[in-house]
Amino acid sequence: MSNMPRAEQETVRDIYRPRPASIVRTADVTRIEKLFELELESGEALGHMPGQFVEVSLAGFGEAPISVSSSPTRGPRFELVVRRVGALTGALHRLKPGDRVGIRGPFGTWFPVDSDLRGRDVLFICGGIGLVPVRSAIQYVVDKRSHYGHMFILFGARTPADRLFSDEYEQWCAPGEATFLETVDKRDARWTGAEGVLTTLIPCIRFDPGRTVAVICGPPVMYRFVIVELKQRGMAEDNMFVSLERRMKCGVGKCGHCQMNHIYVCQKGPVFRLSEITDLEEAL
Repeated sequence: MSNMPRAEQETVRDIYRPRPASIVRTADVTRIEKLFELELESGEALGHMPGQFVEVSLAGFGEAPISVSSSPTRGPRFELVVRRVGALTGALHRLKPGDRVGIRGPFGTWFPVDSDLRGRDVLFICGGIGLVPVRSAIQYVVDKRSHYGHMFILFGARTPADRLFSDEYEQWCAPGEATFLETVDKRDARWTGAEGVLTTLIPCIRFDPGRTVAVICGPPVMYRFVIVELKQRGMAEDNMFVSLERRMKCGVGKCGHCQMNHIYVCQKGPVFRLSEITDLEEAL
């Protein structure tokens, strides 16, 4: 028998025990990404902050870490975007409203929307599905707009067909309060916007590096180039936050999949201040 108080034992067990959740709505985002709106069957809120993730389980298929893509300011229901890449995610894509999944979490650190970002200009830089976890922070800023300065959103996708949440861009950007720029790596016949890598958008905006905080999320190859560009503009490492959510696996520091040097990303991250991981060779 453990000497741990019963209440603490319950808390420890809860991180391993999935909570049942029902699918309320699904929507295709791209040809391989689908949005799921869910609610916990207990009726309680998920209790997450922007940038955190949950473990989603489906009987017979296992579980996977998925970033929460909606802000806690939007009510007890929450949204996940799942990319179809294997057996579990393929099975999730076949689910319909009314079907059930298991949810563990939320886990991990979050974007500092109530501390470092508050009262500052905010620069969101997102590549591909990196927009999925950052969307939660964008919604949070939009819903508490008076607490923040100007908001910049730079987004890059592989092709026009890979653009995420394109129907929401106008909602995010009130005139005079926000700037949204996007680019694609490869245009198609109908695309009239910018073409090129994401870093080509950074010279297109004017910001004060002393009063701006950057939130960066995207494919691993993107980080180094974005960071170099921001440093050249005078932004300090303390004012840059990166999400390493792609390293996640078990969520509780048991499997070792997310380990980089001596740090378990699922316990110390996935959101890090850049200055915290600059000296970690495996980080970026």
